[in-house]
Amino acid sequence: MTKEILAPMPGTIINILVNVGDEVLEYQEVLILEAMKMENAIPSPEGGVVKEIKVKVDDKVSTNQVLMVLE
Repeated sequence: MTKEILAPMPGTIINILVNVGDEVLEYQEVLILEAMKMENAIPSPEGGVVKEIKVKVDDKVSTNQVLMVLE
């Protein structure tokens, strides 16, 4: 079963903290999204393995855009 990590707000990706194949824990920070001049750590909603990263640093994202896929 796959689980998507979505952007909670529009902003710019400034750091990606994990790689494809990494195992992540529930609530582990997986990337940093800058919005309204604030850095927001985006956590994983559940544990899993990073299957796909759909963004890269400096990408502009919109609310509910898929950032990462876990399995």
